[in-house]
Formats: sequence, C-alpha cells, structure tokens
Amino acid sequence: MSIINISLPFFSRRATHSSSDPSTSIKLDSVPIHRVETLHSKPARTLKHLIKANHANHSVIYHDLRFHNHAPHILGSAYILGGTSEHLNAIYAKEDTKLEPWHDAPSEISKEDWRDFLGKRNYQRAYIDFFEDQLVQYGYDWEKMLHDFLYAEEGEPGKEGFKGPLINNMISGLGHPLIHLGYAVELHSKTVAIEALTLVACFYDDWHKYLDDPKYTKAVPDTKPTPLELLHKAEQDKQFDGMFSEPGGDNLSELFEKKEDALLEYWNAWELHPDPKDQFHLSQRAAVAILVGTHDASHQYDFFFCHLLTTSHAVRILLPAIESRWHKNLVRQWWLFTASVYIAQTRPRISEASINDVKLDGRDWKWVDHHILTSKWSMDAHHVKAARAMKEAAATWGDKDQFFMKAAVKFVSEFNGWGGFSAADRKAREERLSKTELLGTTMD
Repeated sequence: MSIINISLPFFSRRATHSSSDPSTSIKLDSVPIHRVETLHSKPARTLKHLIKANHANHSVIYHDLRFHNHAPHILGSAYILGGTSEHLNAIYAKEDTKLEPWHDAPSEISKEDWRDFLGKRNYQRAYIDFFEDQLVQYGYDWEKMLHDFLYAEEGEPGKEGFKGPLINNMISGLGHPLIHLGYAVELHSKTVAIEALTLVACFYDDWHKYLDDPKYTKAVPDTKPTPLELLHKAEQDKQFDGMFSEPGGDNLSELFEKKEDALLEYWNAWELHPDPKDQFHLSQRAAVAILVGTHDASHQYDFFFCHLLTTSHAVRILLPAIESRWHKNLVRQWWLFTASVYIAQTRPRISEASINDVKLDGRDWKWVDHHILTSKWSMDAHHVKAARAMKEAAATWGDKDQFFMKAAVKFVSEFNGWGGFSAADRKAREERLSKTELLGTTMD
C-alpha cells in the first residue's frame, strides 16, 4: 500500500499569523497520509470509487435527520488496515442497505447568506452544493477552502454580533464533523472534506459559545490534575447525584441546562500548560480508558464513549494540519465533550487496572488487525474505528507499557455490541434496523 507522509500542515501553511506560543501549540508529526484519489493499487482505486459513490448516492444525515453517514469512516479504516477490494465492496453493500438518498433543500445557499442556515439539517443538500460550487471557485484547492471556511470569523469575541469560526464547533452532533474532517485529511479527499464542512454547518449549535466567548474560561487553582484524575473526581461528585436514571443521548442537554456551572468547573480545571504535548498524550490514554476501562462482561461497550475515542483520534490527525493558534481550542472542545458525555452517561467507574492486567499471550497489533477485518464485527463502523484509534495512539506515543495494545486486545476480544442507550435511543435505532439485523450490529 503506497502512502506519503506530509510534514507541512495542510490548511495552515498559508497562515500569516499562526501562533508559536508553546502553551497552545502541540507539535506532532503527521500521520501517514493516504492520497486515495491518486493512488493506483486496486484497494485504493476501490476506496476512491466507493467514497464518490457514497457521496453521489447517499445523504450525509439520514433517518429523520438524526443519524450520520459513516461510510467514509469504515471504508477508510478498513483500507488503512489492509482490507482488500472485495472487503471494501462488501462494506459498501452493507452501508447501502441503511443509508438514504438525497432530498432537495428548501432553497439554495450563497456566499452572502451561508451563515444564515447554520444548524439547519434540512439544508444538507444545499450546503453540499454550495461547497462544491466554492471548490470550483477555489480552483479545486480544497485545503485553501477548508482554511477559509473553518477559520472565518467576524467581529470581536465576547462582543455583540460576533460570529465565531466553524472550527470552534467541531464537537457538535456527537463529534461527527470532527471525525469526518479527520478522515478527509487522512485520506486526502476533497469529497470527504466537503461532507465534513456540510456536517459542521448542519449541526452547528450552542457548543461553540464556550470557545468563542472568553467569559466561559475561568482561572482555576494551579493543581494541574490529569484528565483521568478529573473524571475520577467527577465520579464521586455529589453535585451530579440523582440527575439521570439511565444513560442516553438526551442527558447531555439536561446536564448543560441544570449543571452548566459545575460542568464548566471540570472543563476549566484541565490545563494544557506547561507541556501541551504531554497533556494531549494523557488525554488520549483517558479516551481509551473511558471506553475500555468501564466495560465488564455483563454489559456492552458504551456507544457514546466510543465517540470520545474516535474524536480524540480525529484531533490527533488534525493537530499537525491546522494552524497552531487553534490547537488549544480544538483540544479543549474535545475535553468539554468528554467531561459532559462521561457525566451524562451516569459516571461509571473507570478501571485502568482492567487494561493494565490484560495478558497478551502473544497477541499483538497484527493479531488485532486480523481480528478487526475478519470478525463478525468487521463491518461495524464504530468497532473498527475505535480499535484503529488505539493503534494510531500507540504509534504516536510509543506505547512502552503496552497500554494501548492491551486495551485493543481487550476491546476486540470482548466486544459484543454497543450499549449505553436509553429506552428512547433503542427505540429510535430499532425503527431503522431491518428485520434481519440485530440491535448492536450496526449503530450510528
């Protein structure tokens, strides 16, 4: 498989005011970039064609505008792990059975009014058309287009009329815009990039205000706890007792409505200074620990915790590709997402020991890769993405204590579907599953 490593950032290289402040910059080498639109191997050509077919045939949001199209994620992950052309085609055929065709938007979008429709999911087709038209205006330089639309802001932060940049709202929609953008960069795909811009536009919500408005960032005591230390503290915090009778997607809005101040205390308590790179390393270990270290044999893995890991993976992909002045905001919005989802999912105990005590017995990354591509879960997008995120984290940080490998072995060997849903969540998913599918086999 032919790849190329990109040493220069993608859509930061044109920056004229990129910050080099060591308290905000996280310097990481680029991950291997797979230029799927120009590679010539059969799997690469298959992936290119299937990404384009998905883009042409399937909307990026479906099932009453509630679920997200993950086809580029699962296809890209399987390709990077060594999946064959036949395997990629089988994945696409599976995705094709549940995705939906495009529907016209109420109206078109122009350069003059594109911000007026932010947050309106029924304009997804209009946003796709708009960004495709813009791509032509940019001479098909999709990196420059990303730069301009992600970073564009109007006015002064904290002042009336300020319009913040899209990059401060990447965790909207359970982080899917962030995940999608990560795959756009990793696969060097203008098609996936357009879809990522569409997702962040359609799922634009109030999350951005915490990054846009400096009033939400507060000084905290200089104790410098790690992400996991803060989550262990949240587990015991009586401020959140009795809030939720069960986990589920609707808990997030209630958490922000009733306990915003308490939540923001945790958000502000994590400091990247003085070593942002080390803190990001700790955050990636935390993302793995939340997913794998909360699981026991009597439960399925938490679906929402999976998004904490796959968004962390996306942050890792994007940090070398974006202007360094946005590094801190990107990592801090991931932490806001993580702290809020952990609390909303009823704060289960996180056991790092359950990972550290795993006996590998000869199982290594080759074994994990084979298991991912051949098990009955090989076409479950979230299962494949989560395992690959652990592998990339190990490659990034060295994994001297084999924490990431042990977590991956535990995850793929124990996985038996996704849980963490409320009764309402389960009903919504059952409505769109075919009669021959089992709950937990394909989740969104």
